[in-house]
Amino acid sequence: MRTTGAPDRIRARLRSDRGQLIVEFTGMVPIILVTLVLLWQAVLVGYTFTLASGAADEGVRKAVAAGAWDRRSRCEAAVHERLPGAWDGPAVIRRCGAERGDMVEVSLTLKAPVLFPGFASLPIDVDATAGAAAEGK
Repeated sequence: MRTTGAPDRIRARLRSDRGQLIVEFTGMVPIILVTLVLLWQAVLVGYTFTLASGAADEGVRKAVAAGAWDRRSRCEAAVHERLPGAWDGPAVIRRCGAERGDMVEVSLTLKAPVLFPGFASLPIDVDATAGAAAEGK
């Protein structure tokens, strides 16, 4: 009967795949986290596009319903009311209630946030423009 010595046991242990799962998981964690962060950032940029177009639509709706004397003020109030606080701060309203021929137009620009709304902004400008026929000319 032959007994295995210490070198044989060490060789057998080195050939086993025990602990391999932990090593692979540890190597994949950074890749998984980076992927999740990039997906979250893409969601925030997409949401910024949705907010910009919704605010422009609401602004033009209020501007058309208002009289010519307070069209701009109602339009700006509607845009600011529609935007959440984190997006309202960096909002730039270029045209609000401006008449172009027989159209009322609203044009604004928002900045897409970085990871957390209200924290910092990406250098990505999200432009939105909406228009509607002017009433009661």
